[in-house]
Amino acid sequence: MAREMVPVLKRCRSLDLDPIYLGIAKKSKKQPANSRKKISEYGLQMREKQKAKFIYGVLEKQFRGYYAKAEKMAKKEGIPGENLLMLLELRLDNVMFRLGYGRTRKEARQIVRHKHVLVNGKAVDIPSYSLKVGDVIEIKEKYATMQRYKDILEVTDTRIVPEWLTADHENLKGTVVARPQRAQIDVPVEETFIVELYSK
Repeated sequence: MAREMVPVLKRCRSLDLDPIYLGIAKKSKKQPANSRKKISEYGLQMREKQKAKFIYGVLEKQFRGYYAKAEKMAKKEGIPGENLLMLLELRLDNVMFRLGYGRTRKEARQIVRHKHVLVNGKAVDIPSYSLKVGDVIEIKEKYATMQRYKDILEVTDTRIVPEWLTADHENLKGTVVARPQRAQIDVPVEETFIVELYSK
């Protein structure tokens, strides 16, 4: 476990990101090597994009797809940067993390892939599955009594569930009650830089 943590903390340092946003309580004692260097505008834009990709565990091709969808949505409602974060927040693995059914997004992704999750009563094993308002997410009954979930809830019980979700920890269930607004998304990402980067 410790060996796996080192690269994550190193990556957090390079992106100037607090590991708490990944669900990791451990902090790096080292300072980023380039903390005194002046970063160019392009460098800032790239860093914000890398930060968002790293937080949500999304690869470049997928991220571009989310941005294209966010831009298309903006023609009808919202603005591209906020739409992008909303789409990322509504991923099944992220919602599992937000509900406290995974200590990290990586763990939540694994739980989804192992077919432990039901969405509206149907098994879903795709971490990127996009949720809608009214969707009910739950851990399958046969897995709900596992020690694993007791251990997870012990760690995540103090985590605040966002207003756009409701959680029933006793039954390992949650509901998407609204679309997340920018003010309700606590990720330290300047999405305007990402919009500028893709607008070039």
